[in-house]
Amino acid sequence: MKIKVCGMRDPENIQHLIDVVKPNWIGLIFYSKSLRYVSADFAESFPETDIPKVGVFVNETIEFVLSKIDEFSLSVIQLHGNESLEYVRELKLETGKKLWKVVSVGDSIDWETLRDYVGLVENFLFDTATPNHGGSGKRFNWQILESYPFETGFLLSGGIDEESASEILSLACKMPQMVGVDLNSKFEDAPGLKNIEKLKSFKEKVRP
Repeated sequence: MKIKVCGMRDPENIQHLIDVVKPNWIGLIFYSKSLRYVSADFAESFPETDIPKVGVFVNETIEFVLSKIDEFSLSVIQLHGNESLEYVRELKLETGKKLWKVVSVGDSIDWETLRDYVGLVENFLFDTATPNHGGSGKRFNWQILESYPFETGFLLSGGIDEESASEILSLACKMPQMVGVDLNSKFEDAPGLKNIEKLKSFKEKVRP
């Protein structure tokens, strides 16, 4: 079970996360309307780490994404908006980076709308539908994912907290395509400031 901690911004908090939790990915949000938005002047103060950084974008230009790849040495591009298939193909060609496509989940998912992304993206990420493109702390009905028809891996996001560990492990047993979880608002003391002890406790539960 891999762990992505998203919405990081404070340098000391990030260093503490690296030292204590050692997640598989660190997520940086480049959506200006987000409470966890990372501005360009943050790049110089980001702690050095070998942990891959995931850049989260919402309907941005390819030029903007390229600029953030350079500034923050991003390894993965997470698309959290309404990016078209053509956009994703061009971004893949321009960057050569691993791409994740977020699927905002309401009451159901039409799997056929995702089929053309199979083979193009490394992972899907299923998150609760919200006008603010994530970070709501709300969860959708995870049982929807039990009908997931593709071999492409996916991450689970949306409202995950310390008490979710057993349910997550149960879902992962049913769905081998589930490669990890995306942790954010339920592990915060304030927007962009993570509670490292809560994250450490959760990691120990899902990866004993």
